[in-house]
Amino acid sequence: MPSFRPARAFAVAILAALLGALLPAGAAHAADRTVQGGRLDWGIKSSFQSYVTGPIANGGSRLTSGAATVGSSNFRFHSAKGAYDPATGAFEARFTGGVHFTGHRQPNGSNELDLAISRPTVKISGGRGMLYVDMSSKAKGSGKVTSGSQVAFASLNLGGINMKGGAGPIGLNNIPATLTTQGATAFAGYYTAGTPLDPISLSVDLAAAQQPEKKPAESAKPSKAPKKPQQAGALQDAAVDWGVRRTFREYVTGAIAQGKWTLSGGAQDGGALFRFPQGKGTYDAEKQTLDAAFAGAVRFTGEQLDLTLTQVKTTVTAGKGTLSADVISAGKTEKAVPLITFVAKDFAPKNGLAALTEAPATLTAGGAKAFGGMYKAGTEMDPVSLAVTVDKKAQLPALPDLGSAAEPTPQPSTPKADAKPVSPAATPAASSTESSSPVGAYIAAGAGVLLVAGLALYVVRRRTTQN
Repeated sequence: MPSFRPARAFAVAILAALLGALLPAGAAHAADRTVQGGRLDWGIKSSFQSYVTGPIANGGSRLTSGAATVGSSNFRFHSAKGAYDPATGAFEARFTGGVHFTGHRQPNGSNELDLAISRPTVKISGGRGMLYVDMSSKAKGSGKVTSGSQVAFASLNLGGINMKGGAGPIGLNNIPATLTTQGATAFAGYYTAGTPLDPISLSVDLAAAQQPEKKPAESAKPSKAPKKPQQAGALQDAAVDWGVRRTFREYVTGAIAQGKWTLSGGAQDGGALFRFPQGKGTYDAEKQTLDAAFAGAVRFTGEQLDLTLTQVKTTVTAGKGTLSADVISAGKTEKAVPLITFVAKDFAPKNGLAALTEAPATLTAGGAKAFGGMYKAGTEMDPVSLAVTVDKKAQLPALPDLGSAAEPTPQPSTPKADAKPVSPAATPAASSTESSSPVGAYIAAGAGVLLVAGLALYVVRRRTTQN
C-alpha cells in the first residue's frame, strides 16, 4: 500500500513556502505603531477649579510647558509620544504640559494651597486604563510639600471599548476617571480615593514603528567641519510665540463672544500660543540685540469683536524686549503699535540658537488701547518665547504637537453624569480610511494559499495512488 507521508510533507513544504513569501516577519498580528503627536483634554476636577478661583481660596492657576485651555473647564496637554499594539490593544501616550494651582495666600506671601500637575500619561492594557501624572503639592493642614513622578493618579473606565486593530488616529472621548489611593495622597488630601474626577478625552496620531538606526562601520571616521564664527547680525531664521492672554482666548471662544480665531500668512497655532515665523532682520550676538519682523497674522472674531494682529515685530535691547504689531479693528489700522514688553535676559546664542522661553510679558498703554480697554496697562499677559538661529544647522524649537484631529475651537464642557464613553476610534478599526489592520488582508491571501496547497496535495496524492 502506497505511503502518503512524502506527499503530505511536500504539500506542507509548499504551504510554508507560500506563507513565508506572503507574510512578513511578525505579520501574525499588525505591526506595532508609535504614537507621534496628539492632545489630551482634561479638567482634572471642575469643582476643584471653582474652589481655587472662588472667594474662599481666592487663587488661580498658571499653565506651564505649553499647556492650553479649551472650553469652559478643560486643560489641553500636547505632543503625545508613546506606543500602540493593534493586535493586543496595548496603548501608551505621554503628553507634555502642566497646570499649577495656588490659593489661600498667606501674609508672608506663600500659598497654603500649592499644587502642580503635569505630564499626564495614559496607559491601557488588558481592557484596563490608568492615568499617571507628575505631582507636587502642599498637604492640606500640615503644609508638608511632597512630589512624585508618574503617580498612578486615576483609574479609567473604558466601558467595553475595543482598542484592537486601529490604524490611526486613535481617539477616546469622555472616559470616566476615578481618583486612586495614590492620587488622593498626591492631591494633598482635598479628595478621598474613589472620588470621580473629570473625564478625559484624547486624540493621537500613529506612525510606523521606527527601525533601529544602523551604526556606521568602525573604519568610517566622521569628519568634523570647522565651526564658523558667529557674526553680528547673522540671523538665519527666527520665530516668536505668544498666546496674547489666556483669559482673552477663553473670552473669544466662550459664551459671551461666541467667536473664534483665524490664522493667515503662515502663522501657526500651538494651542496656548500663536507662532509668527520666518523672522527677518538683524541680530547682534555680542550685544544680544535683535530687530526682526515676522510673517503671519491672527484675527479674533465674535460678538462685537473683530481684531487682527499682523506685521509682528520684536526688538530686544539692554535685556528688554518689545513686541509690536499692526492692529486692525473697527475698520481702522494702527501701524506698529507696541503691545507688550518682556524680559529678555541671557539672549546669547548656544549651539547656534539664541532663545527666550516663556519670558514674562506686560501690556503697554498702546496694547491696552488695542484691546479696547479690556485690560489696563501693566497687566500681565501671556509669556513670550523667542528664538533666533545664527547657524544654518540650528533648528527652531518645535511647536506643541496637537495631532491631526485636534481642533482650535473648544470642546463641549463636562458631560452629564449619565453620559457614556464614546470613542470614534475607541473601536479603532473604524477610525481610518486605510485598512484598520493588515491581518484581514493576510487572512484573505492565506485562503488562496490554502487553496493552492490543497491542490498540490491532491495532485501529489493522485500521482502516488496511480503509481
